[in-house]
Amino acid sequence: MNATSILKFSAQAIPGRNNGRGAGIIETHNLPELIDAVGMLAGAKAWDRNNQKVLQDWFAAYLDWLLNSPEGRAEAKAQNNHGSWYDVQVASYALFTGKNELAKKVLTEFPTKRITKQIEPDGRQPRELERTQAWNYSLFNLEALFDAASIADKLGIDLWNYETQDKRGIRKGLDWLLPFATGAKKWSYQQISAWQPEKLAPLLRRAALQYREMSYENALSKLPGVTADQRFNLLYPKPVANEPSSSR
Repeated sequence: MNATSILKFSAQAIPGRNNGRGAGIIETHNLPELIDAVGMLAGAKAWDRNNQKVLQDWFAAYLDWLLNSPEGRAEAKAQNNHGSWYDVQVASYALFTGKNELAKKVLTEFPTKRITKQIEPDGRQPRELERTQAWNYSLFNLEALFDAASIADKLGIDLWNYETQDKRGIRKGLDWLLPFATGAKKWSYQQISAWQPEKLAPLLRRAALQYREMSYENALSKLPGVTADQRFNLLYPKPVANEPSSSR
């Protein structure tokens, strides 16, 4: 699929009805994971310089569209998880295509543009809690904030510990969700799909590693549905108490 086709797809164009919409860009929020996987192919005989250049050119075209198309500009203004994932995508693609200054600009603005506006002093995410799947969307947005913080690490920008004077921050968002996952508190917001507290598990593991806080790791045993064969156990190996933190 060429760049033009994927751009139409990502904007959820419907022939005969519309030519795309900004909200559709959320469909490609997982592409930064592809870039991470490609990084692991460096030096492999099956992945030569031409493969790398072709893929970088493709992402450069997509990045240009995200920045300059009506759909991309509309998504950039989104105040909920769509805006968070838009920034994650732009920053990731910018780094992959050598536009480090653009990535730095996006992530430098991220605290006031996203974190401050999306997380309340107590850790709630109001824009996600108003959805009919409030639990899922709260986790979805928090995952975007975690990913942004991981990318920012590469540029020497610390989003993990960013906190406003009234205590808004990524960690506060996680701490607010935790007691609902463990059953210490009852979820009172809408959740029309199945209640899945185990969806918090990957974020807890990442937090345990990043903050060197074993209470997050210990909380995993309190989540029903968490199993040893889940993907996050491969991506983020179990931490050892008192080991140094690392950016992931």
